[in-house]
Amino acid sequence: MKQESPIRARNFPSAKDEVKAVQPHGRYDGPDSSFRMAFADSEFLLREELRPVRLQLELQKAELIQQEQGVESTVVVFGSARFKAPDVAAAMHAEALASGDKAALRKAEVMVRNAHWYTEAQRFGELVTREADALGEPVIVATGGGPGIMEAGNRGAFEAGGRSMGMSIFLPFEEAPNPYITPELCFQFHYFAIRKMHFLMRAVALVSFPGGLGTLDELFEVLTLTQTHKIRRRPIVLIGREFWQSLINFDVLVDYGVINADDVKLFHYAETAEEAWELIKAAYNGDNPALVARQMRGN
Repeated sequence: MKQESPIRARNFPSAKDEVKAVQPHGRYDGPDSSFRMAFADSEFLLREELRPVRLQLELQKAELIQQEQGVESTVVVFGSARFKAPDVAAAMHAEALASGDKAALRKAEVMVRNAHWYTEAQRFGELVTREADALGEPVIVATGGGPGIMEAGNRGAFEAGGRSMGMSIFLPFEEAPNPYITPELCFQFHYFAIRKMHFLMRAVALVSFPGGLGTLDELFEVLTLTQTHKIRRRPIVLIGREFWQSLINFDVLVDYGVINADDVKLFHYAETAEEAWELIKAAYNGDNPALVARQMRGN
């Protein structure tokens, strides 16, 4: 291996090298000592006053790693963490049926009914991964990293042999990240705001399956930023027209004058993974005039 010329050697040692080189100093090594480099002092970094620094670190870590991993464009998948894979839902139903527990049976029946959304999200992750260049540049699936729809999206990408990203948020009751995320692209966030920013920084399209408060928070952040022109317009697909229209009556918002009639064109509906992916491809390629017209109508 060719030895680096001394004239090209770095002028200062790296922070990593200096931390490794630190030697014990007796009485100054105790927990009450301040004799630690600031960037290596976790107690110091966790002080309330350093929240702005932690926000910046959280923004920078995911950004730099995505740059290193060559991630330029993502298709983001939102949706409920509570939905189960069909086989898991079926097992829950069989167990509840055998137990005779009526409350457990009702819950299991809901899980069985909702399991098809898991299947569609898994299929969507597979489609995007298998046709990663279909939008004119490589894209990967990105999710919130948790169970349910997030797991399904990552699982579809994993089983298609591709990479996918997961952006988990630390919650005291949350499970570990789902097992289908590419390890180099599995992030954990403390701040919801930074996590949501990263969802959008590389997103070329967003697909939202049915979900609860977290899904609504993420979806309405995207819609608000698009409506106010804080981000460029991109395909936003809501999977499951019946769910979304029963949950949110956008026409009422138009009738009361709190949004413009054109605002309902910020998104469009789809029922299947295939339909959602075709809408996204059409938006970038213009290869299907009927789909492009449908998208522009927001239908």
